[in-house]
Amino acid sequence: MLNFVLVAAAVVPQTVDSLAAPKLITLEQAIQIALSENTTVKVAEMEIERTGYARKGSYSALFPSLDGSASFQRTIRRQRMYMDVPGFPGGNDGIEVGRWNTYSASATAAMPLINAQLWKSLRISDEDVELSVEKARSSRLETVTQVKQAYFSCLLARDAAAVYAGVYNNAMENLKLTQQKYNAQKASELDLARAKTAVANAMPNLYDSQSAVAIALWQLKAVMGVNLDEDIDVCGNLSDYSSQMYLGSQDVQNRDLGNNSTLKQLEIQARQLADAIKMQKYASLPSLALAYSYSLNAMTNDFKFSEYKWSPYSYVGISLSVPIFAGGKRHNSVRQAKVQAGELELQRVNTERQLQIALRQYIKTMETSINSFAAAESAVQTAQKAYDIAVKSYQVGRSTLTDLSDAQLALTQAQLAVSQAVYNFVVAKSNVEQTIGRDFTE
Repeated sequence: MLNFVLVAAAVVPQTVDSLAAPKLITLEQAIQIALSENTTVKVAEMEIERTGYARKGSYSALFPSLDGSASFQRTIRRQRMYMDVPGFPGGNDGIEVGRWNTYSASATAAMPLINAQLWKSLRISDEDVELSVEKARSSRLETVTQVKQAYFSCLLARDAAAVYAGVYNNAMENLKLTQQKYNAQKASELDLARAKTAVANAMPNLYDSQSAVAIALWQLKAVMGVNLDEDIDVCGNLSDYSSQMYLGSQDVQNRDLGNNSTLKQLEIQARQLADAIKMQKYASLPSLALAYSYSLNAMTNDFKFSEYKWSPYSYVGISLSVPIFAGGKRHNSVRQAKVQAGELELQRVNTERQLQIALRQYIKTMETSINSFAAAESAVQTAQKAYDIAVKSYQVGRSTLTDLSDAQLALTQAQLAVSQAVYNFVVAKSNVEQTIGRDFTE
């Protein structure tokens, strides 16, 4: 059993060394990479571009439209004309009229002069672009929060791995000490078996914690939008963020949701529905348009193009369209839009209420984490002192291996509690920043 443990102890450093010399990135660098490489952010930016093109297409309705057409007709059977006039040629059989070939070409132009419904639809197109911009901001905020939490998860996994590595090293030292005492007949075989068991129990936790570090790094890379095989690592420790553990910052005290992205999107959608109601009402108003047309026609029986006689025809006019009756369609469309606006207002009120609850929960978590951190730090100092005393007492035979194991367990729990308290605080703080709509660029 001892030989197996010693072999395992030799393997662990090799596992750590295989991850040597990665590219270290800070939290700010990870966020910047994600904002340029994350798929969600890229899709949101493309959506802005798409709605921008759609708006330009809507504004084109204000400009004149020009269309051209050309046609050729070959008569298979010509029409006959009959007239009840004495002496009319053809008699009862009538006469054939028209020619075998008909050519025509035309160009038409039209432009709206007065169209209230069209003008309001252009306003809705502008709001579509504004909504896409806000959705893109929401994607960036969400991406920043995901990167922060993934980064903090990496730091937490590394701290846990360091703690379990310390537990493993302490167990190995205790095993060596117990082996020496056993060889000197100052320790029982039961103590030696317990020492070996402590080492064996420490190994799974060590391997699991190292695996958790690799998984956390993969999750961070996925959120950043980089290759999972890229050799990068986070720098720093969770303890570096312990100086931020206070509730006096402006971000925490500011509970104003005026910059929350979800509420801003609902606000834009409310304006769109208000404009949609007006647009439906404007459908009952008259519209005025300007039109122009020019055409050429030729009718022949042969294909001698140079001898064709082309007859031009053109006109310019103004058309007035007055909606009179549509079976109640326009009235019901207005009522439908009003119901949608009412639904959206209820949704906005409920969303704001839920956000306020979530914000209070995040702040309460931060407050609890601060208290837990203070208690855990004090516990670490006490547990470390108790462990050191237990080690010395065990060396001189004043305490048992069980006392030493209990001291090690208390120290491990206290060290993990410190890292967990910092992690809970920074994760809750990142959620607060996303909820109040604080941009990373700010």
